[in-house]
Amino acid sequence: MKAAPASQRGREHSAAGREEGVRLDKWLWAARFFKTRQLAHEAIAGGKVHLNGQRAKPGKEIGIGARLEISKDHLTWDILVTALSTRRGPAKEAVLLYQETPESQSRRQAELARRRDEKDLDVAPEGRPSKKDRRLIHRFKNSLE
Repeated sequence: MKAAPASQRGREHSAAGREEGVRLDKWLWAARFFKTRQLAHEAIAGGKVHLNGQRAKPGKEIGIGARLEISKDHLTWDILVTALSTRRGPAKEAVLLYQETPESQSRRQAELARRRDEKDLDVAPEGRPSKKDRRLIHRFKNSLE
């Protein structure tokens, strides 16, 4: 039996790998959880992504039915992988790759609402303090000492 040329050997291996599973970092990128594969790689390596309740490496193969917990920007997604893809498509196609648990959705919505409420309560000063305001600030700080 004749061996395949070196240029084709890698292709056969990668094609067979796609049928069984997809690299975790590539799937997260394709599902639009991260803007680049590098960001997905860093998040996985940093422990922000758990596969079936355990930390995973970026090159770990995932399959349909895998459970992922993704932490990003103080938000957490608990999802179940429903389809595999290595191609980053439109957002409408990306949401078909996973199913988020109802508890995860409610927690995320509550966290976003809490952040919105905190943002409304936060009063930012309008520009730099005037000379009079600065004198009052210094007087107040010196009175505390």
